Amino acid sequence: MELRYFGHAMFGLSVSGTTIVVDPFNDDIGYPKPEVSADAVVITHEHFDHSNVGLVGGTPRVIRGLAQEGKTWAKLDERVGPVRITGVATYHDDQQGSARGKNTVLILEAEGLRVVHLGDLGHLLSDEQARAIGRVDVLIIPVGGYYTIGPAEADTVIAQLKPRVVIPMHFKTPQIGFELAPVEAFTKGKNNVQTVEGSEVEYTKENLPVIPQVVVLHPAL
Repeated sequence: MELRYFGHAMFGLSVSGTTIVVDPFNDDIGYPKPEVSADAVVITHEHFDHSNVGLVGGTPRVIRGLAQEGKTWAKLDERVGPVRITGVATYHDDQQGSARGKNTVLILEAEGLRVVHLGDLGHLLSDEQARAIGRVDVLIIPVGGYYTIGPAEADTVIAQLKPRVVIPMHFKTPQIGFELAPVEAFTKGKNNVQTVEGSEVEYTKENLPVIPQVVVLHPAL
């Protein structure tokens, strides 16, 4: 399974000839438009910086974590090629959605791996939500704060889910024009951090690290 980071919260997942893009950003976010096609686009929530389906080429199937224009959660259990996609209902804030609305945690399963994309999670997980998410091999987690959980809350969520690999997202870079904490605010003081020069990483069930690891990817510019 190959993961590619395009910036902000946008990722591509490729496995056995199937490509899925999660949370494509729009022009306002500051990153250049990537040239990417996909079999499916999956959206965690309907905010402008996560739901630009038109950015992705081809004729992708569109799968949304929220229904009724973001007013409620979709009953998500879909299959795209070898990838099963399910969702867990969460919020974009710590006020039951009254500030920023709803959010869907995405679980993408293929080849014995479980990749979890938290979208714009804005709170710590309840025990019920953590159980619903289940085993996590690769956790893609927002760490920039202000609009989502920040570095300290991210550490708590990681402790709740116990992933083998943690990939931070939704943090400040020179391209981002609004307030977010940089990734260094999350990685500071951690000994298990690997910074990858590029934007891609590949995992199999067999090559997951024995000791949990934070992997920082550079956006594909």
